[in-house]
Amino acid sequence: MNHRTQILTDDAALSEKDLSEPLTYGVEAFLSRDYADLEKGRLWPLVWQQAGRVEEIANIGDFITYDIGDDSIIVVRTGKDALKAYHNVCPHRGRRLIDIVPGEHNATGSRRAFKCGFHGWTFGLDGGNSFILDKQDWKGCLDDPARTRLSDVKVDSWGGWVFINMDPDCVPLRDYLEPAASILDPFELERMRYKWRQWVIFDCNWKTALEAFMEAYHVTGTHTQMLRNGDYYSYSAAFDLHGVSGFDQRDAALKTKAGSAVTRTGKSGVDPRISTYELQNEIYTTVNNSGTTETLVKAASRLKDELPEGTSGDAVIAHWLASAEMDDAARGVTWPTITPEQMGKAGLAWHIFPNMAVLQGVTFALCYRTRPHGDDPNKCIFEAYAIERFPEGEEPRPDWIYAEPTEENWGLVLAQDFFNMAAVQKGMKSRGFRGTLPNPHQEQKVTNFHRNLARYMERGAPKSIR
Repeated sequence: MNHRTQILTDDAALSEKDLSEPLTYGVEAFLSRDYADLEKGRLWPLVWQQAGRVEEIANIGDFITYDIGDDSIIVVRTGKDALKAYHNVCPHRGRRLIDIVPGEHNATGSRRAFKCGFHGWTFGLDGGNSFILDKQDWKGCLDDPARTRLSDVKVDSWGGWVFINMDPDCVPLRDYLEPAASILDPFELERMRYKWRQWVIFDCNWKTALEAFMEAYHVTGTHTQMLRNGDYYSYSAAFDLHGVSGFDQRDAALKTKAGSAVTRTGKSGVDPRISTYELQNEIYTTVNNSGTTETLVKAASRLKDELPEGTSGDAVIAHWLASAEMDDAARGVTWPTITPEQMGKAGLAWHIFPNMAVLQGVTFALCYRTRPHGDDPNKCIFEAYAIERFPEGEEPRPDWIYAEPTEENWGLVLAQDFFNMAAVQKGMKSRGFRGTLPNPHQEQKVTNFHRNLARYMERGAPKSIR
């Protein structure tokens, strides 16, 4: 007999503590076209969103566009330490100022002015209007500069990322990102640069795609090949709008200060000199040459030769990281100073509300961003990219590459995740699906996401179950 989940509460004011209890949330947010339309007014105009990396707009006049729903934003460098952002629309008749070539990820370039392709109205980098054809025909109504300038959008940066917010009364970016920003500051993410970046239009909701990367609970069932070289019990925790997950131990006595991060020993019960290398090598080769670095993999490959049998796991990690740091220093890459306590608190991967995920390491990060695609709640724009520290002058400059969701293009692990994303989107429509049952210990990032999403959307809050 099928017993439907019994709902006890419907309270959008759930606390972070409540997330450790069994909860459920509905599927409207993933399947409803009406809900997707509401996001355009209740969510996207009111949140800080990552629009790109600072390195993309290094020189005065450099710009990028960022599209979300029906809105398109231009972000432009206006000074050495100054960025501006505007709605990508001419105030005359509403034509977009910057066109995005069909099939391209976004528009980029460098300009000293933005000229509308319809009637030639022109705007400076400061957003002010500098030319209107036959301005006298308006009989003085356009003399007020505020009437003819571009519509401003809030813009700021953190960690090397550019963020925008369409709400003129929004909280400062730093306040919005806390406490995640302070926890991740030691990694100096702003010193990393793109290694590769890919995108695809995929057959699932943007939230379905994002949640596939919010927890490690799925590793045992999805990435079964990885169980040979690692243990994948995990924790998940809420930090206000945001959330973190990391590797955990079912036996608390086995926990180490930095053991929640990707830089950890491999399979328990196996010589850590060997398991550490096997885990790192597998991550690098099956996650599209990311999730760690070539330097870390090579340093791990020497552990068996450099350390005696019986070396403890903590000692193996300490030697491995010190050795990799020296290897990087020799090629001109400086490591940040991160204590084991800071590494442990930072965990493995962060969800930055609403649509950004960061899996960080000492000198690298693997990042994801998802967005709606058009008005269809069953489609999204999925983006993944790797950033890393490089020797000065040797930073690659990869473009966005559209890549079909295959193992050849994305690596085995991400291809397995894609398979799940499509299947979950279909499965949530089933009459036989009785409701979500997220893991209270390992999937709090997911329930915290829905807790905060409900505050913006005024519906869909997680509910207690028994």
